[in-house]
Amino acid sequence: MPETLPYFQVDLAQEGPIALDAHFSCEPGEVLALVGPSGSGKSTILKTIAGLYRPKSGRVAIGGQEWLNTSTRRNLPAQQRSVGVVFQDYALFPHLTALSNVIEAMQHIAAGDRRARAVALLERVHLGGLEERRPEELSGGQQQRVAVARALARDPAVLLLDEPFSAVDQVTKEKLYEELAFLHQELTLPIILVTHSLQEASLLADKMCILHRGKTLQLATPDEVMTRPATVEVARLVALKNVFSGEVAGHRNNEATLVRWGTLMLEAGFNPRFQAGEKAYWTIPDSHVVMHRTEKAFRATTENLIEGVVVTSLVLGGTTHLKLRPLSSEKDILSLSVPTHFARLNNARAGAEISISLQRDAVHLMPYG
Repeated sequence: MPETLPYFQVDLAQEGPIALDAHFSCEPGEVLALVGPSGSGKSTILKTIAGLYRPKSGRVAIGGQEWLNTSTRRNLPAQQRSVGVVFQDYALFPHLTALSNVIEAMQHIAAGDRRARAVALLERVHLGGLEERRPEELSGGQQQRVAVARALARDPAVLLLDEPFSAVDQVTKEKLYEELAFLHQELTLPIILVTHSLQEASLLADKMCILHRGKTLQLATPDEVMTRPATVEVARLVALKNVFSGEVAGHRNNEATLVRWGTLMLEAGFNPRFQAGEKAYWTIPDSHVVMHRTEKAFRATTENLIEGVVVTSLVLGGTTHLKLRPLSSEKDILSLSVPTHFARLNNARAGAEISISLQRDAVHLMPYG
């Protein structure tokens, strides 16, 4: 049976001037978030897809058509690529109305059909009635909606969003998140979202491509990246707080992998790739660190029971963020978050001794080297 190729595939490589070793794919109806710190190559990759940058080596293909293939010297110019782009600053024409900005992207449509189509697109992004306003008469969120309508006006094969939420306030961001989520349900094309915000990627994306210095470190669902990072580098890039090193002690009944952490023996989810005696990093999301009630730390039923002293207790509304120093280790600090009322009920203040458990299947191992 022939192998099914990805609908949209990007493979880029070069040593400089901007290092690239990026590889990812995206299917119709999927949102793929390119995530990484400044300088990780996100914008360069977007420019390459749009035909505004040519890497030394690479291939960009969609629906069986190659837009770029450096090995065959194929490189379609930007105007021949079916791409819709929403730029970070929206790049609207200031002298044109919202309607005219959208119509400008419709050169491929018969002139007599453009106005009605542009009106329909503006209504689709909830801007009906604002067609004759110029960008300066629109809020930041409204300008972004015009930019999205203009991008869709090209009938693109792929939609590129370059940090589209960076110029609006938090309240507007949340409304736009919701609108993009609804739009995502309607569109049957790949959407590439460039962002440095893990929150945005987790909320909006079906897959995340974690980039660092132009290199793809992991391509997976947001949940997998945040709970099962491929490497310790990924864990740190996505700001996981609980990252430690230990030594694999062996396996138990194909159910758990045992990890020696200081004087403690922890159980992790079974992972036969790691051998006894091998060093490994391990991590656990703070959401899977369970704090016990002071009177109910049942040792017989808890997984990876740890006792420690609260170092800091930070209340942020309904959630209290705790940092705990295990009694078994003076150098390590565990982080966890609990409802504020639960923290108060169980006296989880700085200096207090509490007990916690690490859920076994959430303890994830990563290679040491």
